[in-house]
Amino acid sequence: MNIFLLTSFLFAVVAALGAADVASASFNLVPWFTALRWLRVHFVTLGIITEAMFGVLPVLVALRLGQPKPRNRLDIWVALNAGILSLLVGIPLVNQGIILGGGTLVFIATVLLMHQLWQMQTAAGQTAAPARKFYLVGLGYFLLGIFIGTGLWLGWMAPLGMNAPIEVHIHANNWGLIAFVFAGLFIDLYPQFAGRPLAWPNSINTIFWMMTVGAAGLILGPWLAATWLLVPGLLLHLGGTILLLLNVWRPLRGDALWRQPGIWHLFLAYVWMFIPITMAPLILLNVPGIDGTGIEQNAPQALVYGWLLQFGLGILPYLFMQLVVGRKTAVLGGSWLSLALVNMGGVLLWASIFIATYQSMLHGMAYVLWMGALLAGVAQLWRMVQMGWAQMEAAVG
Repeated sequence: MNIFLLTSFLFAVVAALGAADVASASFNLVPWFTALRWLRVHFVTLGIITEAMFGVLPVLVALRLGQPKPRNRLDIWVALNAGILSLLVGIPLVNQGIILGGGTLVFIATVLLMHQLWQMQTAAGQTAAPARKFYLVGLGYFLLGIFIGTGLWLGWMAPLGMNAPIEVHIHANNWGLIAFVFAGLFIDLYPQFAGRPLAWPNSINTIFWMMTVGAAGLILGPWLAATWLLVPGLLLHLGGTILLLLNVWRPLRGDALWRQPGIWHLFLAYVWMFIPITMAPLILLNVPGIDGTGIEQNAPQALVYGWLLQFGLGILPYLFMQLVVGRKTAVLGGSWLSLALVNMGGVLLWASIFIATYQSMLHGMAYVLWMGALLAGVAQLWRMVQMGWAQMEAAVG
């Protein structure tokens, strides 16, 4: 059984509790804990998403290369989870030693995963896994995000001449790691769940380079306070992402797959990715009525729950069914309930930014809805975990 996916499931439970905590604080039922704000986000990013990708990526690359399914790498699992737990302790305490140790361990785990993926490709001596380069580049950007995220608490940013370190950290993780891994998952899994190839398979290299150069601009722009790098990077990354989504959407026009909530989860997730991008020029131009500070404080939350979590609601049950239950045929996950909850949560969060009078109420309601979506996803994954355990017991018996 894939231990990374099981750990991802546990973090999904914790993330639901974190969402309940934010809702309670918004309704003044419990006090705010400022240092925990980033932990709640990282329950989804470092917890659910990162754990899942560490467990899934080697398996997917092996399948594409015709190699045996790789064994669980306990060294990578221990380094990753010891690092995450250290960060979960160190950040609320603002303990620099624990934060440094946690960041270092996550960094080491990522390097080990990249080495594993690289070795698999080298051994095969072929390029039959086009998504592998998306995974490797995404993980490379993740290394930068880890370095910056750790340095935020240790005072490393000023000597590096970094003008907007938090923005650089977010861009490295979102437009780097997450965007590239999600693109790779589309490329790897689409022929299975859609039953057909992408619309233009030859465009994969174009998508890769547009996103790679675009992500570099999105990171260097705020680092150097250079709009002339940020804007072209934004346009390139956005263009590559749109080309990827067109590859996915075009063959499915009028298909029965649209009657399932899973495909809607995957596509609507990108709506919440595009909204902050459309807001960026308005903030830069100081358009009246656009609360730049409010958007910068809350947009990352909407991005994480609307984009990352929603994509996970669609894709994680599919991966669990294949890698935990062991079924070769599977369908995308989620439900019409989780689809409604997660997207209404995004609407209310963005509404809270612009409607100051009801900000706390709307903010709290958004997290109540996200908690409901998480619980629906946890219940779906739990049923699959039970099926996996039952199969293991039957095999042992």
